[in-house]
Amino acid sequence: MSNAPPVTIDALRAFFVSAPFMVDLGIVPTACAAGRVVTHVELAAQHFQHTGVVHAGVIGAIADHTMGAAAQTMAPDGHWVLTAEFKVSLLRAGRGQRLECIGVVVKPGRQLSFTEAEVFAIDGDQRTLIAKASDTTAVVE
Repeated sequence: MSNAPPVTIDALRAFFVSAPFMVDLGIVPTACAAGRVVTHVELAAQHFQHTGVVHAGVIGAIADHTMGAAAQTMAPDGHWVLTAEFKVSLLRAGRGQRLECIGVVVKPGRQLSFTEAEVFAIDGDQRTLIAKASDTTAVVE
């Protein structure tokens, strides 16, 4: 959208810090452009379930917020995006030291935007796709 404010990594970091749940999980943005956001989380004991793999809730949370942030980069000034529909497909168990998520806007809109994300587990120098997700976000004043 043409009247969206320019995207900066500092503005994106402030956006993430304003979400207490993202702070609690340790999810931080690492790169951004209009319609694209990259985030990561360094994995700690609280991120794993009883079987030793990353909890699906952590994977869903990083995907949802990263996609929402990507949509926010395309929203007009003075507007917010809210998740209206969310889907995550868990492709394989997450293991490693870090998760990385790439969220992109597929179709921006005045009232609804559609986004997608891929979540990767980073284990040493191995990067494995563990989830794909999609969001429909509502654009509200």
